Amino acid sequence: MNEFLIERLGHHGDGIASGPVFAPLTLPGETVSGELDGTRLNDVRILTPSENRVRPPCRHFKACGGCQLQHASDAFVADWKIGVVRHALGAQGLETEMRPIATSPAQSRRRATLSVRRTKKGAMAGFHKRASDVICEIPDCTLLHPDLMKARVAAEALAVIGASRKAELSITATLSPMGLDLAVAGGKPLDGPLQSQLGQEVERLKLARLSWDGEVVAARVPPHQQFGPARVTPPPGAFLQATREGEQALLTAVIEAVGSGKKGLDLFAGCGTFTLPLALNSEMHAIESEAPMLTALDGGWRMAQGLKAVTTETRDLFRNPVIDQDLNYDFAVIDPPRAGAEAQVAELAASDVPVIGFVSCNPVTFARDAATLVSGGYTLDWVQVVDQFRWSSHVELVARFSRG
Repeated sequence: MNEFLIERLGHHGDGIASGPVFAPLTLPGETVSGELDGTRLNDVRILTPSENRVRPPCRHFKACGGCQLQHASDAFVADWKIGVVRHALGAQGLETEMRPIATSPAQSRRRATLSVRRTKKGAMAGFHKRASDVICEIPDCTLLHPDLMKARVAAEALAVIGASRKAELSITATLSPMGLDLAVAGGKPLDGPLQSQLGQEVERLKLARLSWDGEVVAARVPPHQQFGPARVTPPPGAFLQATREGEQALLTAVIEAVGSGKKGLDLFAGCGTFTLPLALNSEMHAIESEAPMLTALDGGWRMAQGLKAVTTETRDLFRNPVIDQDLNYDFAVIDPPRAGAEAQVAELAASDVPVIGFVSCNPVTFARDAATLVSGGYTLDWVQVVDQFRWSSHVELVARFSRG
């Protein structure tokens, strides 16, 4: 057995020793042993535990791959996630005020993707085991909202009807006030008999909506989401912030960042998570590449009371960014995917937009884009880190950029 001193955590939450050697479920300062396989340490034993090591709250943690950091104290995880952002900014020569982290509570996830497979006796649903394609059942999961846990039973019932014995279903389960909204991928072809069976299951299970490989099978009630005063029914499987608490933390920071200018722009607007609450005080223009999302946003706006004008535009901001001459707004919000928004940020950097609220789920691409804005004359005023993917290595943030 080889012994190693864990020096730091990597971006995926594994401990890293000199070499580098990657050791899962370890913490900085720990002395560990194990069998070295290339750069990965297997059969890890903790010889000298860290003072930050705690007993994982979930009994599934050692096997389940849904969480990476339940063995670390909340204070350690908070400091580590803030440090990830600070380090990414430092690599670009930037520093700023780092606000205290906003962490979602346990059992708060309202959206998750379950892996489901038929078995000889029925079906099993859960998350993949750590570094494996084997499914781990999670009846006592401490991550998912109790109402979302009901999706496991529904997922197994759907797999018995619509999954082959060889293929695995991927079921995106979203909690709505009207019930579960399930989007299934990887099922049998949707013919007439299968559609009839699935429709019966929607009624029996009291699902709000069921879609099958992109096609809506049945919608018993609209699975709406509340964005400010607007009720929006997102397209099947559409992006939604993982927890209500996380969404509120992001929204609060965005509102503080941009203020209440007369006219605002929301780039990568999705279904209106930020557009619609901001429309309480500002006229908004929402841009998104997925037309069905904007249709949902527009429908929510038209049915809501007390909102200012909201316009929408379907546009690929990677290939066709809004040029600086057209950025005539009092503020802009930008919430790109993990790849960041290099082309659009370059136009923002050349614009006269007074203030930008930047939402990111990738500290590395955020730091790159932040450097572009700063080189264009913006000041990075502060960063608010949001941990809505509790016990994971995932980091989200909101930052404020201002001119003059």
